[in-house]
Amino acid sequence: MTVTSPQPTHSSPQAASATPPGETAGINRRVLVLLPLALFFGLAALFLVRLGAGDSSRIPSALIGRPAPATDLPGVAGLERNGTPVPGIASADFRDAVTVLNVWASWCVPCRDEAPLLVRLAADKRIRIVGINYKDQADNALRFLGRYGNPFAASGVDANGRAAIEWGVYGVPETFIVGRDGKIAYKLVGPITPENLDRVVKPEIDKALAGS
Repeated sequence: MTVTSPQPTHSSPQAASATPPGETAGINRRVLVLLPLALFFGLAALFLVRLGAGDSSRIPSALIGRPAPATDLPGVAGLERNGTPVPGIASADFRDAVTVLNVWASWCVPCRDEAPLLVRLAADKRIRIVGINYKDQADNALRFLGRYGNPFAASGVDANGRAAIEWGVYGVPETFIVGRDGKIAYKLVGPITPENLDRVVKPEIDKALAGS
């Protein structure tokens, strides 16, 4: 009697490795969903690396070397020095003197830390310090200056933020140095600190005094 060996019933290796069409479509859909997410995280990582490699206080400004924007702002209501109202800001004030312009607000936490440094800087009679009070309430601004000191020879109210836009402000606080020629010489993004005051801000003031 002849015994016939049973034929293998499993598929060939090629057939076993083949993915069913429905499963392939599912994989493709998952890839399409995950690809934009992976791209986003890749770009975010690149941004963080670039940001960490540089100094955020030195974000370039298109206004450097250009005339200061026309800025005419009313003074902070009720702000006085020695019984005399502290004036607002006038465009003409940015000529014939080296001016340090600080954009500040009472609700700005870093502004509290830099306020004593601005008061110290105001002791330098070679320069004039003015402020743009950004989107603030007059009562809060007065309390802030009463508590931390008022370094400003003039302080204008920017109630709607328009002046800050004209100056290219990224956020509060920011500080600009304007030469005697009325052109912006330097911009500091972020608060003045003990470190950058001596290392950056004062040397930039000296440069503006020497060059304009």
